Amino acid sequence: MKKLTLLTAGIAVFAAGTAFANDDLMTQMENSAQWAIQTGDYKNQRFSALDEINADNVGDLQVAWTFSTGVLRGHEGSPLVIGDTMYVHTPFPNIVYALDLANEGKIIWKYEPKQDPDVIPVMCCDTVNRGVAYANGKIFLHQADTKVVALDANNGDVVWEAQNGDPAIGETNTATVLPVKDKVIVGISGGEFGVQGHVTAYNMETGALEWRAYSVGTDDQLLVDPDKTTHLGKPIGKDSSINTWEGDQWMIGGATTWGWYSADMDENLFYYGTANPSTWNPGQRPGDNRWSMTIMARDIDTGMAKWFYQMTPHDEWDFDGINEMILTEQEIDGAERKLLTHFDRNGLGYTMDRVSGELLVAEKFDPAVNWTTGVDMDPNSDTYGRPAVVAQYSTEQNGEDVNSTGICPAALGSKDQQPAAYSPKTELMYVPTNHVCMDYEPFRVSYTAGQPYVGATLSMYPAPDSHGGMGNFIAWDNTKGEIKWSLPEQFSVWSGPLATAGDVVFYGTLEGYLKAVHADTGEELYKFKTPSGIIGNVMTYEHGGKQYIGILSGVGGWAGIGLAAGLTNPNDGLGAVGGYAALSDYTALGGQLTVFALPD
Repeated sequence: MKKLTLLTAGIAVFAAGTAFANDDLMTQMENSAQWAIQTGDYKNQRFSALDEINADNVGDLQVAWTFSTGVLRGHEGSPLVIGDTMYVHTPFPNIVYALDLANEGKIIWKYEPKQDPDVIPVMCCDTVNRGVAYANGKIFLHQADTKVVALDANNGDVVWEAQNGDPAIGETNTATVLPVKDKVIVGISGGEFGVQGHVTAYNMETGALEWRAYSVGTDDQLLVDPDKTTHLGKPIGKDSSINTWEGDQWMIGGATTWGWYSADMDENLFYYGTANPSTWNPGQRPGDNRWSMTIMARDIDTGMAKWFYQMTPHDEWDFDGINEMILTEQEIDGAERKLLTHFDRNGLGYTMDRVSGELLVAEKFDPAVNWTTGVDMDPNSDTYGRPAVVAQYSTEQNGEDVNSTGICPAALGSKDQQPAAYSPKTELMYVPTNHVCMDYEPFRVSYTAGQPYVGATLSMYPAPDSHGGMGNFIAWDNTKGEIKWSLPEQFSVWSGPLATAGDVVFYGTLEGYLKAVHADTGEELYKFKTPSGIIGNVMTYEHGGKQYIGILSGVGGWAGIGLAAGLTNPNDGLGAVGGYAALSDYTALGGQLTVFALPD
């Protein structure tokens, strides 16, 4: 395990301070006039109780104000609103602005970190960042170079810093952080550079490292109890990870943790997913490659794992499992249960009991998915919980240097990190999806620290025999595993939607449209084209008694990497450049916040 250099300030937090840190953010999240966390709440529901803007009047929306971020790359995530202040972030160089909502958006302070630009070539799929977090009077930023920074929310001064990884070996960051109780929990990127993925908890007041849990490795690195940590109800046993890798391949095995995190405070658990095993050539890493591609439930205080579920053992297609876990309380099979719903890159929507880790639903949320016929749902079966792989689309079975064609979905998945939303009014999930297939040719690759460790050539294209576009926006019943309605889109929907009590669901498109649709039917109620393609997440807040809708536009991310980085070779961007070449006919680079409201 590498040593980390910590630059800390302050002293150890007292118990009273710990309680306050947790209570403060919980209070802020409960105030629907604010947007206090990127995911809307700890449950990742992305739902707002505000209803001034509703299905009857949303067609009257107008632009209220705008703000230029000054950065021309992919803008993921969203602003936060705490009281009268809005906090806006950018892609690299990861600038943070504090804007005064009571004074026409005047800039209160600006923080611009000094980062080595050499981190940019190490970032897999654009220089995105999914936003800042707030707790206990601090703004938390996880920079591209993996430095975690706590800023004073009032003036932008640095309170503490902690170095979470090493860009020289390919470790970077694109994700937001999870502030919970007295901790700030952070992940790591770099699976395409052969890093060993991990999740780390830092003390919220001092920045001191409290625990680190690796995704793959020895039991002590994993923070597991071989007899108590379970997988589908059974103990994982000793050396559960390293026994599923050949030799020391696990040391460069990927399974990074760059997605979204949720938390159940009553259970004292947080939930997240791990990414693809490294390399992308499955022939170089025989075995199930545990615990890549895994949903994990861990204790907030200690990091100790309670349960795992590996969705795609021995991943052959780069189907990262990092997408958000949405927590709900719903009736399923006649019983009220605490559920976790996850839309995986592999094209399957999973519903689980989040307390026990029991698998309840596993169904395709894009009909185009063809690499599997489905998941074995028989608890008494030797293959319980495993997907049945279709030989034609198995890059492992077809072998190295063989181009496996027509695999659906593509490596960017039926859904990537763009988070879904849930409405407790409709009990439906609203899911932005990619409707994209690929050709995939694995090849042998050698590991060199800090250099790409991919081992596959990809090309991507719209799903054949379909509507001709590359995306759908769907409503999903997570208790039945069924699509209720689906809206075709010309390009992938790479924007996190927002569901509201006004029976409206908002989302953005890669061409740059903010769209509003009816939560029950999907009927389009409003659209407006912003200056650049949208890969940001829609948010809402109330100020001065008026509801506002906010969205960051700025094309980029994996789908828009060609535009963002000026790439033209169709195979560049891990195959995305060719697939999304037509996007340049509809939008251009930008970096802007657009805020909407009803007319006075």
